[in-house]
Amino acid sequence: MKTPILSVVKIVAAIFILTSFNQINAQAPSQPGSPVISETAPKGNSKISGIVLDSAANKGVEFASIALFNVADNKAIDGTTADETGKFSITKVAPGSYKLLISFIGFKDRTISNIKIEKGKDVALGNIQLASSAQDLQEVTITGEKSLVEEKVDRLVYNAEKDITSKGGDAADLLRKVPMLSVDLDGNVSLRGSSNIKVLINNKPSTIIAANVADALKQIPADMIKSVEVITSPSAKYDAEGSGGIINIITKKNNLQGLTLNIDSGVGNRGTNLGLNGSYRKGKMGFTLGGFGRAFYNKAESTLNQTTFSGGNSYLTNQSSTAKDRGLFGQYSLGWDYDLGKNQALSAGLRYGTRNFIQKQDLTISQFENSTLDATSLRKVNRKDLSGTVDFNIDYIRTFKPQQEWSISTLYSRTGLTNNFNTDMLNESGAVSGKLKNENKNYNSEFTLQTDYQTPIGKNQLVEFGAKGIFRAVNSDYKYLSAGESGEFSLSPNNPSGTLNYSQNVAAGYVSYTLTTKNKYTFKAGTRYEYTGITADLGDAGKVSIPNYGNLVPSINVSKSLSGSTTLKAAYNRRIQRPGIQQLNPNVNLANPQNISTGNPALSPELTDNFELGLSTNVKKTYLNVSAFVRQTNNSITQVRMAVDTLQGAIVTTYENIGKQQAYGMNVFANVYLTSKWTVNGSLDILHSYLEGQTTSREGTSIAVSNSGFNYGGRLMSQISLRQGWGLQAFGFYRGKEIQLQGTRTGFYMYSLGFKKDFANKKGSVGFAAENFLTKGVKFTSDLNSPQFVQTGQTQLYNRNFKITFNYSIGKMSFNAPKKKTKSVNNNDVMGGGDSQK
Repeated sequence: MKTPILSVVKIVAAIFILTSFNQINAQAPSQPGSPVISETAPKGNSKISGIVLDSAANKGVEFASIALFNVADNKAIDGTTADETGKFSITKVAPGSYKLLISFIGFKDRTISNIKIEKGKDVALGNIQLASSAQDLQEVTITGEKSLVEEKVDRLVYNAEKDITSKGGDAADLLRKVPMLSVDLDGNVSLRGSSNIKVLINNKPSTIIAANVADALKQIPADMIKSVEVITSPSAKYDAEGSGGIINIITKKNNLQGLTLNIDSGVGNRGTNLGLNGSYRKGKMGFTLGGFGRAFYNKAESTLNQTTFSGGNSYLTNQSSTAKDRGLFGQYSLGWDYDLGKNQALSAGLRYGTRNFIQKQDLTISQFENSTLDATSLRKVNRKDLSGTVDFNIDYIRTFKPQQEWSISTLYSRTGLTNNFNTDMLNESGAVSGKLKNENKNYNSEFTLQTDYQTPIGKNQLVEFGAKGIFRAVNSDYKYLSAGESGEFSLSPNNPSGTLNYSQNVAAGYVSYTLTTKNKYTFKAGTRYEYTGITADLGDAGKVSIPNYGNLVPSINVSKSLSGSTTLKAAYNRRIQRPGIQQLNPNVNLANPQNISTGNPALSPELTDNFELGLSTNVKKTYLNVSAFVRQTNNSITQVRMAVDTLQGAIVTTYENIGKQQAYGMNVFANVYLTSKWTVNGSLDILHSYLEGQTTSREGTSIAVSNSGFNYGGRLMSQISLRQGWGLQAFGFYRGKEIQLQGTRTGFYMYSLGFKKDFANKKGSVGFAAENFLTKGVKFTSDLNSPQFVQTGQTQLYNRNFKITFNYSIGKMSFNAPKKKTKSVNNNDVMGGGDSQK
């Protein structure tokens, strides 16, 4: 373990040494014609400062490039970048005559001339406004173009608005393009190889995400996403949950004055979407009303070969299936905000999300005992996964002075879920010989109260502290009913039925301290304490003994600006991962009699220590980000598969706190501006995993088991902006073999090609995209083994897709909206569900 980790660190250190000599003056990806800064310029003790503002929106232009020229020889002698509010300063300037060149993608360059520096005197330029490079004066529509990927102090931001092919897909489709993230064909998301992550929507949680991340992502159309933030090392201010990190999905909003209505739609052979979103703002009050939905339709074929060993006999199962999937996902929201005064704001929101997934599957099962055919059965399975989620929040914030503010946030969220299936068992002639039905209704609810306060200390320090309470309740009722040829269902003592009542209360407090030094070091350290109390019972079956627990989770982030364009970061944090409802729910899923699954309500959380080292820089027109990480997880919640003697040939999957996970790896991302209109970007992910747990021997005793190996992945995307509003984009993604505790799962790839045409009035666009168009779909296999069984499964997913997209905006907005700030609850502390076979 030590040798590979040291090798990774040495590689990053070598890159650090090489790039530290580059003196480039842009934090965001460089633009064509960026000046080269002289390394022999004289130094003094004066300072030039100012604030770069967007002339239309009157807000700071973050990461704008500022170059300082000596008027005498017109050479660039120094440079810097604006911070997130547009502020900048250039220090150690010698007496003389200078000019500033200020630039950023999407804005016209601005030159400030006749800057006279006298010895020992500073120059404050005040507000410097940049005009957009694209304007339509008739409609007062002003657009600025951001980089596809931006790196901020504590996160990486993927600006999804620039993605042409995203329209018509869902959030899972879009997240495949985000650096450091990986999304499998079922929609399950992992960050640097860890699926124990937290997903937020507009900085807010939702109980549907706690139940199943993959299903939640299907509720969000990709073309409604503004950006995706990847937070690999959260500070103490964030909840301690999510051992792999946090993903924050920011949807498009409109805070301007006036009335608008936006229509987004798409039609394809695998999915259709429609979105209607409106906003109205006048004076201090604003309303937003949104609704969008997506229907999809797909089919898949799969085979399963499974051998189990019991009592000296072997049982072989050959299983084939064909399935047709139908789904309808959507959400509807109403937002309201009001400026109470110059420094106070109140906001509220109501959101309803729905998820309806229906699958019709035909199963053919052949069973052999010691190589002799024992039985053949046919099954028709109708599966329904339905849910409805309601979120309601009220938030208040008061600002006393810049960076000094106090907020109170509340959130109530409730999700009702129905997971049912009906099975018709057929004989060899095709007649119904029996029926089986599972009814599983459950709900999750939570109420959160949170308060936060922050205040600056001097000019270079910031203190943050706060408290939070989360009150959760989970309830599940499930039962199995069987019927013979008569079709009358009855509850049998041999069929599993039961109840889960699960309450979880979390009390948390945190403190965080940030220091920025004159030599461009930034330190952010903090600690958070969370106490969790749990009560659980299984109805008539009695209580489940789950101890209460407290966790202290420290974090520290250090960054060093080596030059105007190169930053080195290091971070450490401890995270906890509480089990989600999918792991807890004791409902036994018998839809497939050879692959049975059930949860474990006695699960406890897992603890993870994370170490990270990262480097970002610009080399001429190329933005480069390299990061290395090490992760250690104890008490890991691990899937355990075992054969059951009483169900010959069947394997039961559940969860246990028996594992240990170690991982190390690195990510490399690059974005290249070939021209001002043509960009190419891509990333490479390398991960080594070691998993350790327990399984059962053929004699029924517990034995240790482990597995390890490398996983490789990457993506490549190119985008071109042409004349008259035309744009083209190509994308490819590959994920290599995945290491599991008891086997492996083969990799897969996806690709797409699309174009769009903006209308002449800039009010809308029409586009076309094709996905996986060279083949019918994607095929992948999984291989699992233990002393008790050997299993090989193969699935063919027919996901070739062609889609037409349309977008149009009605209404007219102005840019005199009052400034407002809002804060909201972030619950980042529950593990998502297990694998979702969608």
